[in-house]
This record gives sequence, structure tokens and C-alpha cells, in this order.
Amino acid sequence: MSSWYYLMAQLPALPADSSSALPVTEEYFLELCGRFLDKKTVGMLKKLSLEPPKKLEKTGYAVLDAWYDWERKLRLVLAQIRARKLKKDIPAESESDFPIEIVQTARTACGFTSPLEAELYLNKARFDVLNQLMPADAFSTDAVIAYAIRLKLADRIRLFDEEKGKASYKKIYEKILANGETK
Repeated sequence: MSSWYYLMAQLPALPADSSSALPVTEEYFLELCGRFLDKKTVGMLKKLSLEPPKKLEKTGYAVLDAWYDWERKLRLVLAQIRARKLKKDIPAESESDFPIEIVQTARTACGFTSPLEAELYLNKARFDVLNQLMPADAFSTDAVIAYAIRLKLADRIRLFDEEKGKASYKKIYEKILANGETK
């Protein structure tokens, strides 16, 4: 218990928004975990991804299994909504097969005209879900995993830059008009 306490006590709070700098890097976090956690857990943290596997399998970690399940469902509903907007059919489960909270989150995100605003909204929703999944025991593997996912989310959202996004979009769009392809 004391090693968990020393690890968790050293981890600063993570802001969900993209306006402030992160108080810790992923490299530092993993190095710190390496001092206090077993090799299996550190190895899992190093392989941790924001993208759930296409076929869900139990990982052995309750928070990670719940996160991957929620994120997978969100991505499937987002894909369905986006496909409908493009008048394309994709083989998938019906929206009624998913929890209403996930369907509402996806519909709201797809309603934004700005992709950046949609991503910021989804990031906040993801942080909220992680808060709900957080175990009562703040000194556990599941608490560390939830922190690792939050750190990855916070780091990812900071990569978004509206001006760079517009420039990239314009460049790709011009290539499409000129060549009919995106190479």
C-alpha cells in the first residue's frame, strides 16, 4: 500500500482542456511507475492505447476493460452517424444496441460544425467517463490506469492546432482538386 501511496501522491492533477501545459510527461509518468509497479503493469502501461482493440478481450484490469468497451461503442456510434451523413451503409449494430448516453454523446459531437469543437467535446466526455470509472481505492492499479488514459487524452488534445488543421485541410483539398487523389 505504501508504494501505491508514494506513486499516486507524486502525480499532479491533469487538466482536461487544451489551454494549459501538462504538469507531467508520459515519459516521466512511465519512469515513475517503473520505480513502484511490477514489470507486468508497467509493460501494460507502455502498450496502453486510446484506440480500443476491434475485438474486445479481457485485459485483466477492470478500468481498462470498461474504458475499452465504452470507447469502442462510442467509436462505432460515431462511425454510424458519419456514414449516414455520407449516405453510406456500414454493417454495424443498431444505435438502440448502445447505451443512450453514448448515442447522445456521439450525436452531439457530430452536430458541431467545427471538428476541433467536436474533438474538445469528446475529450471532455472521455474525461467524465474516466471519472465515473475511477475506483474508490485511489491507490490501486486501476487508479494508475485511469490516470494513464487521462494523461494520453490530455496529451493528444494538445496536438490539435486550428491553424495547422486548416492549412492541412487546404493542402489536401487542393491535391484532390488537382489530381483527384490524396497522395
